[in-house]
Amino acid sequence: MLSDITIGQFFPGKSVVHRMDPRMKLILIVAFIVVLFVVRNAFSFLLLTLCLGIIFAIAKIPGKAIWRGVKPILPLILFTAILNIFFVDGNTLVSFWIFRITDAGLKTAALMAIRIVLLIVGSSLLTYTTSPIALTDAIERLFKPLKVIHFPVHEMAMMMTIALRFIPTLLEETDKIMSAQKARGADLETGGILKRAKALIPILIPLFVSAFRRAEELALAMECRCYRGGEGRTRMKQLHLSTLDWISGSIVALVFVIAIIMNLFLPGTL
Repeated sequence: MLSDITIGQFFPGKSVVHRMDPRMKLILIVAFIVVLFVVRNAFSFLLLTLCLGIIFAIAKIPGKAIWRGVKPILPLILFTAILNIFFVDGNTLVSFWIFRITDAGLKTAALMAIRIVLLIVGSSLLTYTTSPIALTDAIERLFKPLKVIHFPVHEMAMMMTIALRFIPTLLEETDKIMSAQKARGADLETGGILKRAKALIPILIPLFVSAFRRAEELALAMECRCYRGGEGRTRMKQLHLSTLDWISGSIVALVFVIAIIMNLFLPGTL
């Protein structure tokens, strides 16, 4: 299961999506999330899904990577759907014991499931097609106006990118520790919830030790390379919005506008 989590991974490529300015991609992802929580129309969700599919095809991201990113959150989607089905008031469709399945509950469950899936898939597209260094530069440039109020923009961007970058590393380390514990006879897959929770203690302790060791090694490596934060820092690659960025951004923004218009005027609200 741990190997299925693809958050933070970067798939190198030379597609149009990979070559887009990371600032434009960040803005479009934020806009996508806003639109995702504004619309409630089935046709709007279909349009957004189609748009994501086309972008993934252009970026040449394999379908297995998309499935691996969605697979770990299936229990969360199922749990959220069950809560909405049984605990949202509406017209009763089925009733048994103390539970009621309502029409509003089914609609809310479907709405939340679609939103969570599209949210994870759309957000993953950013890390799939943007290197950590480019992402750091983009975050820093977008939040640059906050330097007027002495906000540590560079430090915040660096922390966010390092945290995102080390998710796959820590997951790989966790998988190695679990395999080592299983080889020593540890039972991590049977028993009740409490027993499984206790079985995780021999995994969490070495994982924390490993995380602190990696953090210390990273700090030492940055210090040896004379890293002193963003003050006076120069960049080998300068960010410039090209014609490709403006055209691509305009097309995606037009799709978002159409999705909102469809949500307002077409039937089929979830």
